[in-house]
Amino acid sequence: MVHLGPLPGSPSPWQLDSVIERAVADAATIQEAGFDALLVENYGDTPFFGTLVPPITVAAMTRAVSAVRDVARVPVGVNVLRNDSLAALGIAAATGSAFIRVNVLAGVMLTDQGIIEGRAAELARERARLEPSVEIYADVLVKHAMPAPGVSQEQAAEDTWTRAGADALILTGSGTGRSVDLAEVRTVHELLPDAPLIVGSGVSPETVAEILSVANGVIVGTAIKEEGVTSAPVSRQRAEALVTAAA
Repeated sequence: MVHLGPLPGSPSPWQLDSVIERAVADAATIQEAGFDALLVENYGDTPFFGTLVPPITVAAMTRAVSAVRDVARVPVGVNVLRNDSLAALGIAAATGSAFIRVNVLAGVMLTDQGIIEGRAAELARERARLEPSVEIYADVLVKHAMPAPGVSQEQAAEDTWTRAGADALILTGSGTGRSVDLAEVRTVHELLPDAPLIVGSGVSPETVAEILSVANGVIVGTAIKEEGVTSAPVSRQRAEALVTAAA
C-alpha cells in the first residue's frame, strides 16, 4: 500500500507536494524490498465520501499516481475511497495504471459512510470504453462494513466473480490490520477455484506464509510501516522482513 496523506479538500491540514514526495519515497522502498505491485489510496482523506469524490480529489490523486508511476518498475493500482470506482478507473486510464481496487463492486454494504451500493454495470461499460486492460480487484464483504441481512460471504463472492465482472477477489478481516479467517478463504477458493484470491488485511511476517498457502496474493499496509503504525512511512526493514517470510 502507498497510503496518501490528506489531499486538497480534506478537512485535515494538507500539503500536496509533501504528500507526493512521501508517496514516491514509500513506493520506492516497497518495490526495492521486493514487492510485486503498488496500490495507491487516498487513505488520509477521512472522513470518506461514500460514493463520488470531488473533482479536486481526482485531480490530486492523478498527480500522485503519475508521480508513483514515474518511479515504478512494477504494476500500479488505484483505490479511491470509499467507493468511487469510476474515478479510480479514470485515474488508472489516464496514468497507465494496471488495476483498481473496488470496495463494493456488487451488492449493498452498510458502512460508516452510510449505505454503499455496487456500480458494476456502469464500471464494466466505462472500462470497455476507456481502457479494457485495467483489471478490477473487488472486495468481498469489505472491512469496516456489514452486509445486508442474510447475505453470506459465499453468495457475495460468487456474485462478485460471476456476475459483477471482477478479475480478482479480495478477502479481509473486519477492519484495517485485522486478520482474515483462513477457513473462509479456503471456502471461497473451493467455491470459485478459478478466481484469484487476495488477502487484504492482517498480513504480517508471522502469517504471510500460511496465508499464501491458500491465497494467490496479499495486500500489505500496516505491517510494513514504521513501528506498525498505518499512517507512518514505510520501513525498509519491515518490508524486507515480510518479503523474506513470504518466500
